[in-house]
Amino acid sequence: MAQKFPRLFLVLLGILFILNLVQSYFTELIYDEAYYWYYAQHLDWGYFDHPPMVAFLIKLSSFFFSGELGVRFMSCLLSVGTYLILWLLIDHPRKKEYVVHFFLLVFSMTLVNAYGFLTLPDTPLLFFTALFLLLYKNFLNRSNILIIICLGVVMAALMYSKYHAVLVILFVFLSNLNLIKNPKAWLAVAIALVCYSPHFLWLYQNDFVSIKYHLYERPNQAYSFEKFTLGYVINLVAIFGLLFYWVYLSLIKTKATDRFTKALVYLTYGVLIFFFVSSFNRRVQTQWIIVISIPMAVLAFNHLLQNAQSRKWMYRLGWVSLVILLYARLWLVHQPLLPLLFETHGNKQWVAELNSKAGDTPIVFENSYRRSPMYEFYSGIPTFSLNNHMYRKNQYSIDNSEERVRGKKVLYVSKYRSSGDIQYTYPDSTVFYGIFMDNFQSYRNLQCIVEQPQEGTKRLLKVYNPYEFDIPIDALSYTVAYSNKYKQVKELVDLKVEAEDLYQVLLKSKDTVFYHFQLPLPQMERPGYFRIGISENGLLPGLNGKPIKLTE
Repeated sequence: MAQKFPRLFLVLLGILFILNLVQSYFTELIYDEAYYWYYAQHLDWGYFDHPPMVAFLIKLSSFFFSGELGVRFMSCLLSVGTYLILWLLIDHPRKKEYVVHFFLLVFSMTLVNAYGFLTLPDTPLLFFTALFLLLYKNFLNRSNILIIICLGVVMAALMYSKYHAVLVILFVFLSNLNLIKNPKAWLAVAIALVCYSPHFLWLYQNDFVSIKYHLYERPNQAYSFEKFTLGYVINLVAIFGLLFYWVYLSLIKTKATDRFTKALVYLTYGVLIFFFVSSFNRRVQTQWIIVISIPMAVLAFNHLLQNAQSRKWMYRLGWVSLVILLYARLWLVHQPLLPLLFETHGNKQWVAELNSKAGDTPIVFENSYRRSPMYEFYSGIPTFSLNNHMYRKNQYSIDNSEERVRGKKVLYVSKYRSSGDIQYTYPDSTVFYGIFMDNFQSYRNLQCIVEQPQEGTKRLLKVYNPYEFDIPIDALSYTVAYSNKYKQVKELVDLKVEAEDLYQVLLKSKDTVFYHFQLPLPQMERPGYFRIGISENGLLPGLNGKPIKLTE
């Protein structure tokens, strides 16, 4: 091992591993981590927003530790693996002379740095992208059966990490079109598809909910150059921090003289161009482009090895980045170090305050798949996120978490209330109110299916009951949420429905009730979509129907 990894490399890697462990232990969870922790409480082959890899890693971490480290331990291990693989991807004979340069370069990549301890879908995405590239590099030299199997399994692991992984595989394959005629490459793809089949089955069983949300149902907004395209350019700078100029310079200067370097270049440019085009349609989040960090780390390190001027500046700025990022890491733990508030600040405090007033009473958070798991993580009390027409669907919309609070006394916390039985203060000084409710009942999984009229203006509404119990029909009322062409809800109107069976009083379990209705006229101009919602027991209407496009 010492031949491949110099002693200094292993020492620095050990220090980094310990640093990430300490950081994981002392840093409170961010909201997405709490949400994925909630995933991990019920392992499955898929979840509403993402494939299951992040939940699997959190579950593994919980076998070794509790608390925050019980969420992040595997991320610390994967970070070590990513550094090891990146080193193996570099073939330059003089690389052992510049171990410190290597660590300064990779550590300065802001999101790679953060995902060294945070547990998010991008954490395994980075690791498996690096491993995929290493196996592909070996595949180009000797495509034996072991490498083919490993390549297929790792491609599946990539896809189990995040759907964006398809871009990694696609652009690497596009860099070498001869793979189309290579039966060994197709064997690797076949192995990947077999390994990924449980997730395909989960998608089918759940009506492709993840794909439909990301491609169709996700709200958007009108194009803004500052927020969309300029924001994308700023993100390109942010992911590489102070070294961004030299990192991108290395990409421009690189000449793809071999198939592997060509794959690195194609992957980087492919992702950059794909999301640049996407930026004209929606805002591109910083982490969406993080996969370029892996090929860029290899290209940038090779460039600094060959260019003394770049090496000098990257080394100097690398130390500056080191100091800044270490200070930022301390700030994540101790907020007074900077006059800014982040997600890792104050969560234990607001949870403790709310818990002191709610006691052991389960809490229903209205429209917050973020605060709900955060409260449950730090209090151990069951929670539920009740999503209404002003929010979006999430994991709480498709699992059975609703049953954990059904029929119980709950504390209902809503950001729309201006008074209540209790109040608590959020870290940003926002005051939230909650009311106690006895025998809580909600039916958010009722499904509204609308059929377009063959003639006339009346539509057919089918309401399906997926529950194991009957529901009183008089407990339900109907609304229409009108949204603009970006699927942003702008108006809510009561909906009058005409039952086909006027004497039906119960919506039987696993049964459907039929109504006819005519869309009420909205006050907003030129609505783009409408969505049917059901309001039960005085609650705001849910997301029971799908957004339906209105024709002119």
